[in-house]
Amino acid sequence: MKNLQFLDWKADSTVGTVSLNRPPVNAVTGEMYAEIQWFFAHVDDYMPDVRAIVLTGAGKHFCGGNDLHEFQTMTPENAGERMLQVREAFWSIYDCPTPVIAAVHGVAMGTGLALAASCDLVVADTSATFSLPEVNVGVMGGAKHASRLVPQQLVRYLHLTGEALPAETLAKHGGILKVVAPDELLDAAYGVAAKIVRHSPVTLRFAKRSLNQIEYQDLKGGYEFEQGLSGELSAYSDAKESIAAFFERRPPVYTGE
Repeated sequence: MKNLQFLDWKADSTVGTVSLNRPPVNAVTGEMYAEIQWFFAHVDDYMPDVRAIVLTGAGKHFCGGNDLHEFQTMTPENAGERMLQVREAFWSIYDCPTPVIAAVHGVAMGTGLALAASCDLVVADTSATFSLPEVNVGVMGGAKHASRLVPQQLVRYLHLTGEALPAETLAKHGGILKVVAPDELLDAAYGVAAKIVRHSPVTLRFAKRSLNQIEYQDLKGGYEFEQGLSGELSAYSDAKESIAAFFERRPPVYTGE
């Protein structure tokens, strides 16, 4: 396994925690993007028994965005390779076979917003703010990720003004599952995780695969894809165990097979 300098991680039974850790505000550099991509692409090597992951930030903030020093040396010639590295970090979270819950506190700026929006679910505390300050520093990005959290009018507000919105505003539009007091944030995230990890690890991976595939499909194509996965899932003993437990009125015992 790769040694990680900017990510802290731990596994507690079936729930894992990953913390961005680059003081003072967890601003992301190229090396840190590479670590994020590596970790979530190899999550089974680090936490093989985990069925849900909470992603948060060490210190006072979730993520203060991209390290601005790197923009100073960006040119049309080197931008392509750098932007690929950024995309791959985001996609590794989005494509992670294990559901990921963002627990956001303090600022989620630019890259921070995109990291949160790459997760399956977002919870936040009352200190959390979300922003796309790219126009302030002469770059683009993050608006498409924001569209996973808020409607187009707020996406455009965030992107065109560079101003931050509080977590409560995003919650009103369904972009955040819940907003809690700062001392309740991780408990809230773990509470959501607990509702996920009670299910079969096999079924959860099928569900994550299904949700990613159908997110931007039309109704007919998306439902046909889901039906196909039901057929695949029927080959696993956990699927049969779910039904058996229902009829026998007992808690299911999953083996991951």
